[in-house]
Amino acid sequence: MRFLCLAYGDEDGWNSLNDNEKQEALAYDDIIRARGNLVAPVTTAVTSVRNWNYNLEITEEEYAVRKLPLAGFSVIEASCVEDVIELVSNTPCARARGVIDIRPLQDIDNNTAS
Repeated sequence: MRFLCLAYGDEDGWNSLNDNEKQEALAYDDIIRARGNLVAPVTTAVTSVRNWNYNLEITEEEYAVRKLPLAGFSVIEASCVEDVIELVSNTPCARARGVIDIRPLQDIDNNTAS
């Protein structure tokens, strides 16, 4: 099963860690990548697209407002959510006073004709 992990955190949290703690946290991202999973940081730039009632609106602001900005994401293959929790619990956002949302992804058959 695949899980989407949305990591939220800010520079204040990251800067609260010492250099050793930062390196240890970054090593967990490498462990997740070594398992063949996608891990990616995101920038603060955002483009939001809405097409409500066929009224296309494109803005340079976040639609979903959180207490912490989106800092990165990953797509992790695991047998259960508990395995994902174990993997992400020591990643940078988790260690630096951030939050990681874990959402199961539905399998999609991309070969199905629409």
